[in-house]
Amino acid sequence: MEALLVGLICLAAIALFVSERMAPDIVALLVLCALVVLDLVKPGEAMGGFASAATITVGAMFVLAAGLRDTGALRWLAQLLAVVGTNGPLLLVATMLVAAGISAFINNTAAVAVLIPVVLAAAHRRGVSAQKLLLPLSYASQFGGVCTLIGTSTNLLVNSLAIGGGFVGFGMFDFAPVGLLLVLCGTGYMILVGWFLLPNRPVPESLEDAYALRDYVCAMAVPPDTPWVGKTLEQLNLSRYPNVALVEIIRGDSRLLPDRVTGLRALDVLVFEGGAQALLEVASREHLTLAGGDDRKPVVLEGPGLQLLEVLVPPNSRGVGRTLAQVEASWIKRASVLAIARRGDIRHEQLGTVPLRVGDALLLLVGADELAAVRDDGDFILLSARHDPLTHHRKAPLALAIVASVIAFAAAGWLPVEIAAVLGGVAMVLSQCITSDRAYRAIDLRVLVLLGAMLPLGLVLERSGAARALVDGTLRLMPQGDPIVALALIYLVTAALTEVVSNNATAVLMTPIALVLASQLGVSSAPFLVAVAFAASTSFSTPIGYQTNTMVYATGNYAFRDFLKVGMPLNLLFWVVSVWAIPHWFPF
Repeated sequence: MEALLVGLICLAAIALFVSERMAPDIVALLVLCALVVLDLVKPGEAMGGFASAATITVGAMFVLAAGLRDTGALRWLAQLLAVVGTNGPLLLVATMLVAAGISAFINNTAAVAVLIPVVLAAAHRRGVSAQKLLLPLSYASQFGGVCTLIGTSTNLLVNSLAIGGGFVGFGMFDFAPVGLLLVLCGTGYMILVGWFLLPNRPVPESLEDAYALRDYVCAMAVPPDTPWVGKTLEQLNLSRYPNVALVEIIRGDSRLLPDRVTGLRALDVLVFEGGAQALLEVASREHLTLAGGDDRKPVVLEGPGLQLLEVLVPPNSRGVGRTLAQVEASWIKRASVLAIARRGDIRHEQLGTVPLRVGDALLLLVGADELAAVRDDGDFILLSARHDPLTHHRKAPLALAIVASVIAFAAAGWLPVEIAAVLGGVAMVLSQCITSDRAYRAIDLRVLVLLGAMLPLGLVLERSGAARALVDGTLRLMPQGDPIVALALIYLVTAALTEVVSNNATAVLMTPIALVLASQLGVSSAPFLVAVAFAASTSFSTPIGYQTNTMVYATGNYAFRDFLKVGMPLNLLFWVVSVWAIPHWFPF
């Protein structure tokens, strides 16, 4: 009976993950509550996931990554791309190797967040389409993440579940031989095959063109005899026009962002954004004149004191799930938001009502004095590379030394990896590489909640017999219980599941099955655990299968089919190479 209940909970969880109607962490909490209510786990066991080595290590790694990012250490490493020649494939190789190298030791979403603006600048400087580089950047961050125990939260999670199931656990560099082979195979594939499959659509010459602003932005002059002269924006109550937004005021040679207390003057030029019909309605009802005549010449938004910026919403942003009005950053409250790009669609109207999602790209008009605040805001990634020059920080070497010490102490076995990571995070704060407030903000609680809440499910899957029942049914279909066939099947199922379900949730579901399968076959569980870790951490075929894919989706102006066309053969290549290589380094 317990096995049936656990199986139903797993099916319900998978359905909720795939539907995306709820955030993954909320689904995980519902799963945890169901396990407790049905008395499948005791309350103490239910909370044990939040105190696990995997959860603690992942939390500490967020702090270490923030220290490297905020001190400019990661950006210093990224400067390697600036010295690469003009050859496009050579730049591709450099991008992938730098991304893989950084992601082997730092959370790959943090690595991609730092590298996206650098890659955009390098592509522009070398005359290479950014579409040829951003998707490989995402893929390479996943290649690198599987090379070490701390490279991705999935590796840590599989290791923690395996130790709970009686396995001795993996060392810091145990994954490296197979991981490095996959890095080489993946990079080779992208040079020889992926380069020709990647799109090469014309790159818009300006941000206005990229966000199709020409049809949504209109400049209107305030005639001297209009009632608007002398009134503030608050008195005018422009909320009467919900489909139109005032984004800029041009007054002579000056440009101003709208403010509720700004008083209008005769001949001010007001730049509105909205649909054509809504814009004409404002002009007609308020007796405003189209600036430049009826031909609606393109409006130049940038000028003295104002600049256009493009920012990306990363996975750990506090803005995820909030509307722009609810975002706490003061600089964004003073900015004019012109458009939001999401999964191939661009929205220009009623932007204040749109809850932000991971991977959303926002086009903003901000004051020039706000650039430092935008650049330092960890809740957004500044993509406009011309406004984000690489800078050095005197504490960058210290931050690198702290991370290197964490890796060395854990690899040598002098400290458990979770203790070394926590001490490294403390050292980042004590050395003032980051502030304590920034350290807490850097920790993505959604990831920790997902890990902590899902870990008990992995234990129950094995203890209840649900995993054993599934394995017994599978073994009957396999030729004489061949471990190679079993390994191939485990990898394939994990890879398919992680394309539509969170990689960490997939690892929790598949690790107990891998342990039981190895036990039933009478072989070592190590090959099966490595297969689960690698397959759950490398998702190439959809933009929603892995967070780094989502991050480059809108920025690279990719279509869903681009991921299928480039990523599916890569997934199959990794499957074949892994099934061949894993038993060589992790014998049955």
